[in-house]
Amino acid sequence: MKKHIPLIVLLVGGAWLVSTLFPRKQVSEFDLAGFGRIPVLVNGRIKPMDTVARGTLLQLQGRQRVTLPDKGQLSPIAWLATVYFESGLSDDYRTLEISHPDVLALFNLKPTDGDGKKRFSFNQLKAELPELQRQSTLAQQIETQQRSPFQRAVVQLHLNVARYQELKHSLVMPDTEDFLGELLRFQAIVPMGIEALRAKQRGEDYAEDVFGAMIAMGQRYDAMATGSTLRPIPPVGENGDPNSWLTTGQALLETFSNGSINTTALAYAGLAHAWRNNQPEQFNKIIDLYRAELHKRYADILKKTDTEVRFNAAQPFYTSMELYVVAFLLAIFSWLKWPHVLGRSAFWLIVLAFVATTAGIVTRMWLEGRPPVTNLYSSALFVGWGAVLLCLILESIYKNGIGSVAAGAVGFCTLLIAHHLSLSGDTLEMMRAVLDSNFWLATHVVVVATGYAATFLAGFLALIYIGRGLFTTTLDKATADSLARMVYGIVCFATLFSLVGTVLGGIWADQSWGRFWGWDPKENGALIIVLWNAIILHARWGGLVKQRGLMCLAVFGNIVTSWSWFGTNMLGVGLHSYGFMEAAFWWLLAFVISQLAIIAVANLPLEKWRSFRTVGN
Repeated sequence: MKKHIPLIVLLVGGAWLVSTLFPRKQVSEFDLAGFGRIPVLVNGRIKPMDTVARGTLLQLQGRQRVTLPDKGQLSPIAWLATVYFESGLSDDYRTLEISHPDVLALFNLKPTDGDGKKRFSFNQLKAELPELQRQSTLAQQIETQQRSPFQRAVVQLHLNVARYQELKHSLVMPDTEDFLGELLRFQAIVPMGIEALRAKQRGEDYAEDVFGAMIAMGQRYDAMATGSTLRPIPPVGENGDPNSWLTTGQALLETFSNGSINTTALAYAGLAHAWRNNQPEQFNKIIDLYRAELHKRYADILKKTDTEVRFNAAQPFYTSMELYVVAFLLAIFSWLKWPHVLGRSAFWLIVLAFVATTAGIVTRMWLEGRPPVTNLYSSALFVGWGAVLLCLILESIYKNGIGSVAAGAVGFCTLLIAHHLSLSGDTLEMMRAVLDSNFWLATHVVVVATGYAATFLAGFLALIYIGRGLFTTTLDKATADSLARMVYGIVCFATLFSLVGTVLGGIWADQSWGRFWGWDPKENGALIIVLWNAIILHARWGGLVKQRGLMCLAVFGNIVTSWSWFGTNMLGVGLHSYGFMEAAFWWLLAFVISQLAIIAVANLPLEKWRSFRTVGN
């Protein structure tokens, strides 16, 4: 029976992975799944409502679920529909995160007033919003790097509140009980209003009440047009140009020139009416009719938005994280008992996680129409993917569990980093102009990211060597020699890719900015990685270090690579600066300290190592 355990683990893991691909059963009578697939334009990218819901919740509260007291949980799209169509109810949902005590004091709140002691509702903040705006305005006059934690927290909360209020004004007016009725009345008086305007221009008598109503409605719709950046109204013709999509307010203002209300705006008003009056059949019928109309003109767009919704629900990277953790634990236990059985089980789980991650990255590439690495988030995905691929190759060669342990740990850590990076907004964001080159993104960026992956992997293999040598008796000479060969080979691989990637980056810089090298912090970071890997190789070739010295140098490579990957982005200078991130800074600092501490411990006298008799150096 024991010999069948790897196959059983593979089948169970595969079945669980496949189960995540099927959509969950809808608990609401309203077709929220269909509503979530409706495309809208946000920040230059057409995306489904489902992505808007998930991304907004991540920004507002750091998680996608909404917990209601005594009512269970709301799905992201159910929360978004409530914000759109019944904001008086959503204003009581605790979805705005506040963790700084001084910001809480600004609103006379205590942690116990919030969900999880850090999530609060819009209504809890409403009374002090003018003071929040004043504090945010003062804080924004100070450079980002010089702001205090309180000022950064105030600015972020102000942005989150503004983002929430934008959503409330995106489809219907939140202060109207029956927006559909208002639009129908507007439609009825438009011809009379236009005639009244012409009569006034001719100096004739005109219906002042009709004219006044037109002016009042125009002001309301102008507020909608300027109060939201979300564009849910597609152009009438078959035109995918993002500039042709309109906000609801802009579409309603066009009524003054063409005399008829935009049908999509009417459809959204109808959805709001059905939602408020608990009419799921009417709601679902409008969804079906609207999607059928969209399909006539935007079949390709709907294909992508439908795929993105399925991708969001499947959450391949979260699934991979869980598989990596289980595989890591199995591989660790394989060093203690049943090395072949547990080792093979761990290997096949790593393969499953790798397949899921690969599918996720490929899907992102298709949705975005870009190579795999376009921003920090996708770089974390790719670095982990590349490192796991190398680990699978190592495990296929050596079959000692080391590759599986490294793959499980590196895969989990990089996906965890990617998760925290996703909290900043849309991870499929539009490219900056200077980065808008698929050729260089597919060459320089991918090659450099592969160099990152290999350097980190070498460092983690070195951590395994040090950990087993110091704290266990499992580092026999054969294992130590295998690890030394792994680290040496991976460092050679990392040196090649880091060097080629850096040179390609210089060529791209010459084409973009007219200079091959400008001592930009990011350029310096890439060069330092190349130089450090070269130092490791020369130290080994020259006999300056043996196995332990090689491992210590490889661990320091983690520091060098993390600095180039993240540290240079937070300096606030150079062409690759993305802004200071307080949380990322402290995590980076903690990581650097931990690596230095491990290097210090690794240099203890050899007799302190539990495996020193077998290692012998």
